[in-house]
Amino acid sequence: MMAAKPEAPFVKIAVLENLIEAQLLSSVLTQYEIPHRLRSYHDTAYDGLFQVQKGWGEISGPEDVRQQVLEALGELRSQAADLHGDESNG
Repeated sequence: MMAAKPEAPFVKIAVLENLIEAQLLSSVLTQYEIPHRLRSYHDTAYDGLFQVQKGWGEISGPEDVRQQVLEALGELRSQAADLHGDESNG
């Protein structure tokens, strides 16, 4: 019987701007079976104060998927910017 491969430690990869960005990124990473975890900065004791200062939360994963996560996040942000910022097409 083979021993299970130990899971690589998760490291913080990026700060996420909002819940929608977090959900979209998680969905894409899950689709491609890229291990990751989301962590919200929301703290009920401070009523979300840290989210205002630091961003919605963070995404973490094993070091060896850092580039894939950053590329997926960059693509999402690029698409969001195109949707919101390109007024010259219409």
